[in-house]
Amino acid sequence: MDLKPIIPFEPIRTDRVPAGPDWIAQIKWDGVRMLTYFDGIDTRLWNRRRNDRTMQYPEFLDVRTYCKAGSVILDGEMIALNGHKPSFHEIMKRDRLRTGSKIKQAIAAVPVTYMIFDIVYCNGQWVNGKPLAERQAILEQIIIPRENVQIVRNVSDGNALLGVMQSHGMEGIVCKDLTSAYAMDGKDGRWRKLKLFHDLYAAVGGVTFRDKVVNALLLGLYDDQGTFFYIGHAGTGKVTQAEWERLTRLVEPMRLKERPFLNEPERSKDAVWIRPELVVKVQFLEWTPDGVMRHPSIQSFVETGNPASICTFRQN
Repeated sequence: MDLKPIIPFEPIRTDRVPAGPDWIAQIKWDGVRMLTYFDGIDTRLWNRRRNDRTMQYPEFLDVRTYCKAGSVILDGEMIALNGHKPSFHEIMKRDRLRTGSKIKQAIAAVPVTYMIFDIVYCNGQWVNGKPLAERQAILEQIIIPRENVQIVRNVSDGNALLGVMQSHGMEGIVCKDLTSAYAMDGKDGRWRKLKLFHDLYAAVGGVTFRDKVVNALLLGLYDDQGTFFYIGHAGTGKVTQAEWERLTRLVEPMRLKERPFLNEPERSKDAVWIRPELVVKVQFLEWTPDGVMRHPSIQSFVETGNPASICTFRQN
C-alpha cells in the first residue's frame, strides 16, 4: 500500500445555517468517519484518527465493484441503521470487533452502508486542492452506487433539511462551501456542522451501583493542562443489561481511593472512583451554567487511544 493515511478535513460547530449561493447542506450521519485507500492493488480503510479498520468492513474491500477509478482515496461515513435511523451504537458493534469469525457473522447481523461525501485522490492525482463542486463531480463520474454504497446528496435549503432532521430525531446537518478545497489535517469555517444535539467523547472517572451492578457513569473531560474535570453523570441511553454487567467486571481492578476529578461530582457520596481509562460517546441537550451536561445519554462505549488526548474540552 503506497498511500498513507491522512487526517481528514473537519467542520467547525455553528448555531445557524450559513447563507449564500455557494453553500449546500448535507445530512450529518451518526456513524464512523472512514477513508478508503485503494492504490490499484491493495485496499485499506482508516478512520479519522488513522486507526486501521480494514478488517472490520470486508464487504468494502473490492473497490472496483463500486468505483471506476484505478486508484483513489474516498472520504465518507460508515453507518448502521436502527429501524430507519443511523445509530452510533449499532455501528460500534462492527467497529469494535477484532476477530475474523465474529466479523463474518456481523456482516449479516449488523449491515453497514458507506455514505461517501468527498474524494481526496483519484487516478494517481491529488484532487484535494480542487473546489468541492469539482470533487463532487468526480465522485459522480466514478462511484457506482449500490445498496450499501451511496453518495451523500446536496440540499440547497439548509434550514429545510435541518427541519427534516429535527422531525426525524436525527443528529443534524453539515454545511459546506462549494468553492472550498479539502484541507487535510484542517478544521475551519468552510465546513460547518449544526447539531440538534451535542455529543462528545468523555472518560469515565467513577461509577455507581444498584444491586451490585453498575448503573451510572460519572464522566469527565481534560483541559489543556491535563486536569480532569467532572461534567456530569449518565445512566440512560443505548446500553444493554449485558453491557452493564460486563462493565461491572471491568471496573473492579480499576478502583481508586481518591476521586480523579479536580471538582466535586454531585454523586460523590455513592460513587466508586476508577482510573479514567474507559471512554464513551455521550449525547446531551446543553450545558448548564455550572458546566454540567443536561440530559446526557450514553450512545456507546468506544475503544480509543489515550483518553486524555481525545476526551478534551477542545473536541467540539
